[in-house]
Amino acid sequence: MIIACPACSTRYVLPDSAIGVEGRTVRCAKCRHSWFQHGPELPPREEMAPSVTPAAAPPPAPEPEDQPGSASVGPVPEPPVVPRPVIRPATRSADESFDDTASSFDHQPPFRPRRNTAKLWTIAGVSFAVLVAVLIALASWLGLPRWLPAAHATFGAGNPDLVLAFPSERQDRRTLPNGTEYFGASGTVTNVGKQPQEVPPILIVLRDAKDKVVYTWDVTPPREMLKPGESVTINEAVTDVPKSAKVAEIGWKPE
Repeated sequence: MIIACPACSTRYVLPDSAIGVEGRTVRCAKCRHSWFQHGPELPPREEMAPSVTPAAAPPPAPEPEDQPGSASVGPVPEPPVVPRPVIRPATRSADESFDDTASSFDHQPPFRPRRNTAKLWTIAGVSFAVLVAVLIALASWLGLPRWLPAAHATFGAGNPDLVLAFPSERQDRRTLPNGTEYFGASGTVTNVGKQPQEVPPILIVLRDAKDKVVYTWDVTPPREMLKPGESVTINEAVTDVPKSAKVAEIGWKPE
């Protein structure tokens, strides 16, 4: 049977079994209009016609006699009727044409869905922010790795003519009887140059077992200037240092 959409007049060729005798609700695949399509009409029952005696056929008319100089004229044949092709829109199967979940805007091969550039940039930005937050948290908890240039910026470059010597055997780290954590360091600063040198402040840094800085303090040398070959001894001690402090580093305080 052939059905047509009441909204856009698009026609579809369907088998009678697709609609059924009782009809069904269908939807146009082109304009998405829904309507109730009645089933095909059943053929009427054949009734017994009353018997009629056929009337006698009239005698055939006599054929005209041929006359000299005239040709016999017969019935003019009608031209053959050539059926014209019926142009119908592309038909689909019943399941495909009236699928309630199908959309006419769904992409079909070989087409590909368009990329949402804004969505991709948003995902990339969120991922980068999460990565930076994780790195900051790790650096705050574990400290900066020693191989990073920023990790060595704790101390200043200093003067090559000034030699700072704080041997590890002259560093004292212990817990006092009253439970106070104590740290002491002793060392020397020597001017190995040929000109008087100004002695800059010294920085002492304590790190824990994970190489994280847990305590720092500045040390002011007892002398501001050193002559060539002259040395000065520095003795420093502090209390209430963190219990997690394990390693001490001593260098010039950065400017």
